[in-house]
Amino acid sequence: MSSSNDRRARIEAELRERLAAVHVEVIDESHLHAGHAGARKGGGHFRAIVVSKQFDGKAPVQRQRLVYDALEGAMGVEIHALSMKTLTPAEWTSGE
Repeated sequence: MSSSNDRRARIEAELRERLAAVHVEVIDESHLHAGHAGARKGGGHFRAIVVSKQFDGKAPVQRQRLVYDALEGAMGVEIHALSMKTLTPAEWTSGE
């Protein structure tokens, strides 16, 4: 199995590419969930901040769906749980 940093870097790269994201930060919080059922199967727990123009005019649930769609190959395999903050570039620069 790949290292945590490799997995985190792949997730970041996928989000940058699929969402044309201007900022992506992924934090691996798997160590906080040791022993959890999903963690035992190898899936990690991650927290992400994603900034993309593709979020303009979209409701929070629509933004989350875009992120899940971008990571469809990793969800349930490398990613067991993902919490996210999704922002437009304007929201990011205004500090929202």
